[in-house]
Amino acid sequence: MNDKLHLRKMSSMLLAILFSGLINLHAQANRIHDFRKNIPMDSIGLSDPFILTDTQTNMYYMTGTGGKMWKSKDLKYWDGPYNVVKTDPNSWMGPKPMIWAAEIHAYKGKYYYFATFTNQAVHIGSYRGNEIERRASHVLVSNKPDGPYVPMQDSVYLPANKPTLDGTFWVDADGKPYMVYCYEWLQNWNGTIEKIELKPDLTGSVGEGKVLFRASDSPWSREKDKTGADKPNKVTDGPYLFRTGTGRLGMIWTSWIYDVYTQGVAYSTSGTLDGPWIQEKEPITPPNFGHGMLFRTLEGKWLMSVHSHKSINGQYLRIPHLFEIDLSGNKLVVGKSYPGMK
Repeated sequence: MNDKLHLRKMSSMLLAILFSGLINLHAQANRIHDFRKNIPMDSIGLSDPFILTDTQTNMYYMTGTGGKMWKSKDLKYWDGPYNVVKTDPNSWMGPKPMIWAAEIHAYKGKYYYFATFTNQAVHIGSYRGNEIERRASHVLVSNKPDGPYVPMQDSVYLPANKPTLDGTFWVDADGKPYMVYCYEWLQNWNGTIEKIELKPDLTGSVGEGKVLFRASDSPWSREKDKTGADKPNKVTDGPYLFRTGTGRLGMIWTSWIYDVYTQGVAYSTSGTLDGPWIQEKEPITPPNFGHGMLFRTLEGKWLMSVHSHKSINGQYLRIPHLFEIDLSGNKLVVGKSYPGMK
């Protein structure tokens, strides 16, 4: 009996070692060749940085354009990047889609990866000299915050003949989940921000999209037309929804003031996605910061994550940045840079 018990214990130990080894191999496979540890946030080149605070693991997970992931315990130092996305090579995305503006949202016990995927091998047409590639916002799912994120039921969330991007997630006052996204200016020449209802389990979309507002509604964005006259910029970029301490529904979104990346804010007078949306007259962040999102730290403090544009050694880079914010009143108030940000 003692020999059998010993063999059972040895078998259990071997299985535990083997399982641990498989986990380590899986983790190593998810790392990419330039994996680094303890990297300050402003030393990471990343566009459209989105940070998920996960209280189950007491970790921060950062993703964005490129579709990779960084992990941190304190927001100061990050490990990564990790591979976390597994798309279907036989889908409309193709075998190697470009990934822009990825976001991670926890919802009903799962984690959902909202991102823009571009298949550069497929063109959906041209408009005013712009060849438009097949591009759309889409949703993947995982049981864990660090993936892997895989496809769900519906292969298409938004129309194939429309270039859409920067999809984000919102549960509106009616209790229904929605994707809020941009219809790109390359085709309509006046970018819009729209909503589409999602199925209750987010496996697909329901019905058609609805315009919330247009780029031309902005009082602060500017560009020159062919005659040199001033007009609102045509770009809509990076919508993100929030509620203030008084329950007011707001949306930050980004465009340009001539050649300067700039972020503004709008508020819904109805308290729902349907608006109408009233644009604030002045930008919400300093010049050269945009594509923001809001999150709470593990300690409960509200922060805004954005990126800025920098030229470093002749390279044009986008660098993540954090601002402190105040949501306690009727408006979003952006404060000073979070400690440790340059």
